[in-house]
Amino acid sequence: MRSAKIVATIGPASSGSERLRALFDAGVDVFRLNFSHGTHDEHRARFEEIRAVEAEVGRPIGILADLQGPKLRLGNFAGGKAELPAGCHFRLDLDTKPGDTSRAPLPHPEVFEALHPGTELLLDDGKVRLRVIDCGADFADTECLVGGTLSDHKGVNVPGAVLPISAMTEKDRADLSFALGQGADWVALSFVQRPEDVAEGRKLIGNAAGLMVKLEKPAAIRRLDEIIDLADALMVARGDLGVEMPPEDVPSVQKQIIHACRLAGKPVIVATQMLESMITAPTPTRAEASDVATAVYEGADAVMLSAETAVGQYPIEATAMMDRIARRVQEDPLYFSTLEAGRLAPEHTDRDAISAAACQVAATIGAAAIVSFTSSGATALRAARERPAAPILALTPNIATARRLALLWGAHCVHLADITSFAEMVQKAVRTAQREEIAGPGQRVVITAGVPFGTPGSTNILRIAWVER
Repeated sequence: MRSAKIVATIGPASSGSERLRALFDAGVDVFRLNFSHGTHDEHRARFEEIRAVEAEVGRPIGILADLQGPKLRLGNFAGGKAELPAGCHFRLDLDTKPGDTSRAPLPHPEVFEALHPGTELLLDDGKVRLRVIDCGADFADTECLVGGTLSDHKGVNVPGAVLPISAMTEKDRADLSFALGQGADWVALSFVQRPEDVAEGRKLIGNAAGLMVKLEKPAAIRRLDEIIDLADALMVARGDLGVEMPPEDVPSVQKQIIHACRLAGKPVIVATQMLESMITAPTPTRAEASDVATAVYEGADAVMLSAETAVGQYPIEATAMMDRIARRVQEDPLYFSTLEAGRLAPEHTDRDAISAAACQVAATIGAAAIVSFTSSGATALRAARERPAAPILALTPNIATARRLALLWGAHCVHLADITSFAEMVQKAVRTAQREEIAGPGQRVVITAGVPFGTPGSTNILRIAWVER
């Protein structure tokens, strides 16, 4: 039983039912579909392949649809590229003529609206850095602080400004409609700068899927608590954060986000470049292994593979390596003692009181598992917030809830019919724990549920049960 979950991105290196089954066997809990690439027909085939694997293994598998979001890019250059020396003056404007060593087209008027003298612009993931000297509604005259080669359609970042751009483009809206129609369990929003961006996504998604916010922009970090309140889960997108803020700030921001999400009881993924060298090598660097372990030690719900499984040469090996690292961390006595030291006070609700008590009782009696009967998933979320040493067996009559909880720390999800009585509750909890090889004869489980049965948010029962010999 591995507490931290693994999210893997599907791409050319990981498509097809056999490949997906191999990835699942290696440890994948949630598959990510990156809508920055691929057609709807390709994504439809992957939805079908994942559901086929799910039916084959008999265990809920989550699907995360990751929307592209707005992409700010330069236009074309004469000859395809231009060399900018440090100290030169360089103009960005709305003119569509190909660029050269003195200017380039930037076809995004909303960017110019947000600029002022002193604003810094990062081009090509920060390889070229400009500072605005003068600007207007259709131009920006800049000084080149860090020179380099620019080529057609390189990306543009404006880390010091909140841009008047929606996080949802027309492409995103079409992709969202398609993903929800296919039954996506989670939808990730890119380019979120403010709480209003999350509210816009919520209005479109409703309760059809979990809403995940990718934290890529410094502006979003400044309003983190408000964004967490509106989201169902968060992703620490460290690659983009590392472009828009100093790299030395990213580790502390990662820790801050994980702590804030745990405080709120919201799942959090740590993503980007975790086992980057395994795109082309069968083993990671020691620094990468340490990076994955650090995220697990900090209590992240999940760690994510991107290019490693999408286009890498060793997708199965990368997944298996991430699985082994997470398991090894969990075997360390310091792991749960560290999580215990950071245990949070329960909120003043019946559900939190029962969840906190269940974790304490499980620790006291050495229970094999905490069995949580949940309709919406909220009870399992509150139990996971406690980070108990015992696994959380989440039993739900709602397959969508089971798939969504595949992302949740410590949760082993099982889809089964709803309960109608106390006797059935105990019987199903014990039998399922035994069938799933979580508890054996003579062991005890701690059960949480709510009366009336099947009513979301009604958790008010705690019961200890023996697995009969």
